[in-house]
Amino acid sequence: MQGNEFIQRFNQYCPEWLAEEGDPVGLHIGTLNKDVKKIMMSLDVRPAVVAEAIAKKVDLLIVKHPPIFRLISRLTTDDIQTKMYADLIKHDIAVYAAHTNMDIINNGLNDWFCEALAVYDTEYLVHTHTVQMKKLAVYIPQTDAKKMRQALAEAGAGEQGNYQATSFTVNGTGRFTPTSQANPAIGSANIPEQVQESRIEVIFPETKQAEVLAAMFAAHPYEEPAYDLYPLDNLPEKFGIGRVGNLKDEMSAEDFIAKVKKVFGLQGLRVVYPHANKETIKRVAICGGSGEKFYRDALAANADVYITGDVYYHTAHDMQETGMLVIDPGHYIESLCKEKMVALFEQWKNEEGWNVDFLASEVSTDPFSFK
Repeated sequence: MQGNEFIQRFNQYCPEWLAEEGDPVGLHIGTLNKDVKKIMMSLDVRPAVVAEAIAKKVDLLIVKHPPIFRLISRLTTDDIQTKMYADLIKHDIAVYAAHTNMDIINNGLNDWFCEALAVYDTEYLVHTHTVQMKKLAVYIPQTDAKKMRQALAEAGAGEQGNYQATSFTVNGTGRFTPTSQANPAIGSANIPEQVQESRIEVIFPETKQAEVLAAMFAAHPYEEPAYDLYPLDNLPEKFGIGRVGNLKDEMSAEDFIAKVKKVFGLQGLRVVYPHANKETIKRVAICGGSGEKFYRDALAANADVYITGDVYYHTAHDMQETGMLVIDPGHYIESLCKEKMVALFEQWKNEEGWNVDFLASEVSTDPFSFK
């Protein structure tokens, strides 16, 4: 399988355009224009991860954290921090990063956190994107209608809520007269023709318009297909970062803190207790990574507790005055992405019939220990 083929499927699930502005997602090192036989998922790119990838003969490394987040002023092999880039290039290991787009996507990292903590009825903590929907209506001979519906569904049209491949079909009579310059699939030049046709209607997000139209043209038997394209004001597709939802039953603050430690396998974590004591927890907000800037959004969502990493000392002072409990479990809980993403990769492998091996990095890149 070509690396580009895998990333094309990856981008259907986790598109680059969903990343926050300025986030350097995408290909960082190497090329995707090559055969790949082994793909590894990691949270970070560190020298130990690179050594693991070399030892396991990995062709493509998918990571949550972009390896080149800030500009590199020197690329020398005397510095272990930059030598790993040279090692990746030397061993032809491509590196592709999905960062905040993995936080924002539906069925992404923040949803997995909520699932692990049994947080239900979730909504976005902060709205980030709205994608308008469009409707395609295409006219096609009834004998080709099934083929067209399948092609449109495979291109991503007809996804509506928890349903896939949705469409509407009405049958009627199509009439046309080919000119002498035409090359008709049905009929002859200058002779009026009528055909029993189907009008197939599907909806799709505007971001998939190119793929949907390409699939329509490829599946249509006519040299000049008749179709209509409409913008829709209803059914916009919305995205956001972080999640907020509810526990099934109230818990004491101390029991909930203990649950967070157990669920994420933590030796310890940091807690910001509000001056106004928070005794019970029902509504939970969470944003993986460094999400302290969203704590006011958690307050606005009436969260009893906000879970995020890398809370700054002075921000913690501000949080302490709000009456909301804040739990900082560290950045490394995002390593949950490794097992979850590999499970998705295996699912795609079965669907697509790929001949490729997927594995999760076994290296811990957590720099912190608790004594």
